[in-house]
Amino acid sequence: MDILLAFIFGGTAGAVLHFLMPGRTSRGTALAPVLGAAVGGLTWMIFTWAGVTTTSPWIWIVSILTPLAVVPVVLAILTRSRATHDARERVRLRIS
Repeated sequence: MDILLAFIFGGTAGAVLHFLMPGRTSRGTALAPVLGAAVGGLTWMIFTWAGVTTTSPWIWIVSILTPLAVVPVVLAILTRSRATHDARERVRLRIS
């Protein structure tokens, strides 16, 4: 049941980062929270499979910090990719 905390922390971090990072009009509102929750849960799962228990602080620290490191990078890449794609489409469709 502790994995739920990793999902909640990751989703909250993603939601906060969605509003703090530029370009939020070019991506969906749910993308960052879902990505954060998935990264937090995946990190927790990997640590659990590696045999780390909930008594270790490392599973908590890494499960909280990993979404804070991964989500901004992915959002920046997706925002830049979307802007590039939209610019190419405007040229292709001859929209000024």
